[in-house]
Amino acid sequence: MKKLLLLFLCFAVALGGAEVKKKAAPKSRKKKAVVPAGIVIDYKSSYDNKLQKAMVHYSKSKEPRPLVVALHTWSSTYLQTAGYFTLAKKYDVHLIAPNFRGPNTVGNPLSMGSDAAVADIVSAVEWMKKQVKVDNDRIYIIGGSGGGFMSLLMAGRHPEIWAGVSAWCPISDLKKWCTFHKGKGYGAHIIRNLNGDPRTNEAAAKEAAKRSPVTWLARAKNVAVDISTGIHDGHKGSVPISETFNAYNCVAAKADQVPQDTITFMVEKEQAPAGTPEFKDPGYGRRKIHYRKVSKNVRVTIFEGGHHILSPYGFAWLMQQRKGKPAVWQNVKGSGKAEKLNR
Repeated sequence: MKKLLLLFLCFAVALGGAEVKKKAAPKSRKKKAVVPAGIVIDYKSSYDNKLQKAMVHYSKSKEPRPLVVALHTWSSTYLQTAGYFTLAKKYDVHLIAPNFRGPNTVGNPLSMGSDAAVADIVSAVEWMKKQVKVDNDRIYIIGGSGGGFMSLLMAGRHPEIWAGVSAWCPISDLKKWCTFHKGKGYGAHIIRNLNGDPRTNEAAAKEAAKRSPVTWLARAKNVAVDISTGIHDGHKGSVPISETFNAYNCVAAKADQVPQDTITFMVEKEQAPAGTPEFKDPGYGRRKIHYRKVSKNVRVTIFEGGHHILSPYGFAWLMQQRKGKPAVWQNVKGSGKAEKLNR
């Protein structure tokens, strides 16, 4: 009996040992909570007196300091702008990242360059002026993709505010961008926000024009405007480089505009035409610049990359600009480091 009991115990232990070889529990895929890089505040928009969200950083200086307005991309919110706050601290400047009615993806007519979104950004600047000492000759705006779109729109809608505008991979014509996407994806966002297809609906086309930077940019001739994009965008990214060229041509003098055949060639071939001068900019590090053109206060740059932004370069360039003064293009510091723009 004792032998039988002993055999039973050994068998049970063996089974227990086999059970130890269970698969490890899968790691949790739960996303980490978003930690704001600045202070989250509420301010009233002049459009409808409703409270709007923004994230802010205040300079430590007691003297008037520059103010940077940092804009989120097409599908994101003000919480996406964390990278700009590191640069704001580096340069000891004030910064505000408004939500300007949030993502353009949800069928919200008050987003996507509407009068409400424009008023939200103007009101954000005015709110900051009431909180801290702002150098009115050094108010800047920066953004990429959808943020580049709004940066250019603000340059044209309110040129009296800005000393410098830095736009990366921007959309400049909503109807053309809707056509590029064949009314799907980003094109569908445009159609929903306009309550109609701008390719076929006259009212929607009129509203698309009103919200497009190309309609307004001619008013920004006295503002320093830097427009940049990666040459592969539109192929490895959502915004063809024609959108950048079209924005530049709105501000540039006629003699300095980029010819349409050059634009078409670069869009299709992802390279500059033969014989294009080589450009070197220490601020881009080792990153190749395929094409660059300057016309007084506006510049276009096509660099090696896709849907990217060089935020450190953008900030360094902005810091040299002064309201009412000619644009400064030289001696911009940067590493050439680029970040892929989120949707």
